Amino acid sequence: MSIFREGILKGRVALVTGGGSGIGAGIAKRLADQGAKVMLLGRRPEMLEAVAGEIRAAGGVAIGQPTDVREYADVESAVERTARELGSLDIVVCSAAGNFLAPAATLSANGFKAVIGIDLLGTFNVCRASFAHLARQGGSIVSISAPQAFVPTPLQVHVGAAKAGIEKMTRDLALEWGPSGIRVNTVVPGPTEDTEGMRRLAPEDPAIQAKMKKGVPLGRWGKIEEIADAVLYLVSPAASFITATTLVVDGGSSLLPSSRFAFD
Repeated sequence: MSIFREGILKGRVALVTGGGSGIGAGIAKRLADQGAKVMLLGRRPEMLEAVAGEIRAAGGVAIGQPTDVREYADVESAVERTARELGSLDIVVCSAAGNFLAPAATLSANGFKAVIGIDLLGTFNVCRASFAHLARQGGSIVSISAPQAFVPTPLQVHVGAAKAGIEKMTRDLALEWGPSGIRVNTVVPGPTEDTEGMRRLAPEDPAIQAKMKKGVPLGRWGKIEEIADAVLYLVSPAASFITATTLVVDGGSSLLPSSRFAFD
């Protein structure tokens, strides 16, 4: 059950990238639960359709469009379809991301470029393609960042560069687009259960996972629903005077050195 009053996004239209799984899917479902019509973008049509089907089965409105956020023409087509078929575009959530562990000394240029392309270039493409629609009536953009943007993290130089770029771009866009009534913010999830990121980054050993969880000041990993609620807050009327803000939802984990686990 949501802690928010029901229907606070009724009549709104949201576009969510990375909407076929994990945090992106959780955000899309939460926005739909609150009355928003949702367009899901991602690279795997079967996953998009599965999430859209869940939303429709619960009484919501959702469609999916396979899209490579690195390709501006693809993104522009998806944005135009959103406005055409769902009636407008009010909320944009940039959740598409790529990640893997790699020492900087052996990270290939293509590997670095791939993460920059999906995370940073993809976020710009979606924001830029959405601007004209959001500016018509005002709107909200939320990008999903990561602690690597501001916490030095071994084996994550590619992700840190991409997410730091998103953080800076968020503030620049908030400054430029505020007069058009567009709010631009970021949410920084910490370690979050049942996500591809944790499956890639955390060892499978339960004992090591338990140790990692104890290292979080709140003593556990987060839940997808908690990240979705943070996004819902930022796109809701409750946050109508909030822009250029980074909301960290990590149980305090970014307060501690990331290297304490990396080389155990």
